[in-house]
Amino acid sequence: MSNTPASPTAILFDLDDTLIDDAASSSAGLRAVMERIGHPDFGAARALWDIQTELSFGAYLRGHLSLDEQRRERIRALAVQAGHNELADQHCDELYRLYLEVQRTAWQVFPDTHSTLAALGQAGYRLAIVTNGIEALQHAKLQALELTGYFHTVVCADTAGAGKPDARIFQFAAQRLGVDPTACWHVGDQLQSDGVGATAASMRPVIIDRAGRSPIEGVTAIPDLEGLLRLLGLPSAVGAL
Repeated sequence: MSNTPASPTAILFDLDDTLIDDAASSSAGLRAVMERIGHPDFGAARALWDIQTELSFGAYLRGHLSLDEQRRERIRALAVQAGHNELADQHCDELYRLYLEVQRTAWQVFPDTHSTLAALGQAGYRLAIVTNGIEALQHAKLQALELTGYFHTVVCADTAGAGKPDARIFQFAAQRLGVDPTACWHVGDQLQSDGVGATAASMRPVIIDRAGRSPIEGVTAIPDLEGLLRLLGLPSAVGAL
């Protein structure tokens, strides 16, 4: 693919760590659970939580675990790392509720989120969210952070019948928008779920890389959401508003 693709009709966005700083809010929730179970090492806990989340939530998306089961697996992995080998389901559920409560208080958008979405809306693009997150929680985030009004549709894996990187969830979003998938770009932070999934659905993937990782040949990467406006040939959102 060239680095100067044809302009899209619609732009799809991942939510967590694309528009919302999920890493920061989840770290707040994780620290609360760590304090409760006496876990002393945030670096080790963060690395384990990320790996276990990918495994357990992936199993949930494939239908191998229930929502509560995947949450308990993640809590139990953290507890074992802290030296607690036996944790009842009820205790796991209580700890995960604590995680969610503290995480919710730390929800925040990236500094360029509102201005970029407003600029895209003013330019006439149709916008959608495509997320593997649980629908009730993702809608709560969108409403709390005043993002709902920017989007024509929100598609979540648990109600769409497929999760990223399955092409069907992207195609379902395009159908809801009333556009062909080839007229869509998808902006996300994960090469596999966002990049591979969008490509499989015949969409143009754009990977947002705020960490400044090494570039990958053939992948369109931007350092922030302002970079999306530059790709589209639009004025800076800061200057536009």
